[in-house]
Amino acid sequence: MPLVYGALLGDHAEGRVTRVVLHDVDAARLRAIARVLAEQAAGVPDAPEVTWTTGLDEALRGADFVFSAIRVGGLEGRADDERVALAEGVLGQETVGAGGIAYGLRTVPVAEDIARRVARLAPDAWVINFTNPAGLVTEAMARHLGDRVIGICDSPVGLGRRIARVLGADPREAWTDYVGLNHLGWVRGLRVAGRDLLPRLLADPALLGSFEEGRLFGADWLRSLGAVPNEYLHYYYFNREAVDAHRQAELTRGAFLHDQQARFYAGTRDPEVSALGLWDRTRAEREATYMAENREAAGAGEREADDLSGGYEKVALALMRAIARDERTTLILNVPNRGTLSPLDAEAVIEVPCLVDANGAHPVAVDPLPGHAVGLVCAVKAVEREVLAASRAGSRAKAVRAFALHPLVDSVSVARRLVDGYTAVHPGLAHLR
Repeated sequence: MPLVYGALLGDHAEGRVTRVVLHDVDAARLRAIARVLAEQAAGVPDAPEVTWTTGLDEALRGADFVFSAIRVGGLEGRADDERVALAEGVLGQETVGAGGIAYGLRTVPVAEDIARRVARLAPDAWVINFTNPAGLVTEAMARHLGDRVIGICDSPVGLGRRIARVLGADPREAWTDYVGLNHLGWVRGLRVAGRDLLPRLLADPALLGSFEEGRLFGADWLRSLGAVPNEYLHYYYFNREAVDAHRQAELTRGAFLHDQQARFYAGTRDPEVSALGLWDRTRAEREATYMAENREAAGAGEREADDLSGGYEKVALALMRAIARDERTTLILNVPNRGTLSPLDAEAVIEVPCLVDANGAHPVAVDPLPGHAVGLVCAVKAVEREVLAASRAGSRAKAVRAFALHPLVDSVSVARRLVDGYTAVHPGLAHLR
């Protein structure tokens, strides 16, 4: 939220956001983040007014835009997702594989309830979904909100920016040919003034080794693909190495973040401590340690300073401006397919470049994916549909099917044990019968 509020503070144009309402189920968290935002706004005469409430209905009334970023079960739940999966020798990451399925199963009912309340209390609002797994949750909310919910992620933007940077191009002038699902996409071209610069990158081992994805996947594999994958595809292409690295880590990512956030919120209770300074340090540590296990397994080294500055807030502000002011732009977003990827049906949420205007986000036509990518996209989308079906029906059998059909869960027996393990630790899965 402080990243988004910081972007709003820098917007002084006509029609800008003038009021922000924070909502959380935890009043202590609200007070802490309100302190951070108050420090950000100090000395800014036209800063958007900030209020906060633990009542969701109160927060929604009169809203033009709704930012939805929830974590059902908290970071304790994320740590449990990782622990249960790793005990079975499979990935517990929050959006990929078994962990992503567990997270989705308990998040979909809550996200759909929020969507129904938005539709009732703020029917003209646009919902910007930050909640992971972003594509799955956006598709769940679209059942109630239609095209007025749009999912965003900073991964494709960051990837396109890094590729442009190593090629000496201005990211603002480049067209990134990116297509797939959230956390499952590929850059197949980077066009500047009508020329595709990606072949030059793929042909140059030194350039490939100069940015994060090149080091993460290796030059030979990127040349074999003829594309640059989203960093999350490392979990698929190097799954055994990733699982081993996560099992050997002193703390899982969820456990690390749980401890880190506990320290942050405890620190904000001291009125002598700068809440903004504490938040800045906490976020910097979080960004620097992002996907650390994967980078260690690949020998990719530390993250570069330019990649630690965030990205969600830039996409969110550009999206709001385009819709509210009809300032047309192109952004990579999570939206219904509408025939963009022929193997998928019209309502399947995909992640592709979109033209955005006052009428919302419209996916642009893209070239077909190669066969290996089609297979993976279709398999993962089928799993997402099983998660939606299991959540809506409260069906344990459908939940087992979701786990068993995922490419990173290699056994029906493992799938059954995962469902048993997750239902034992997550009250949010009590609806599965």
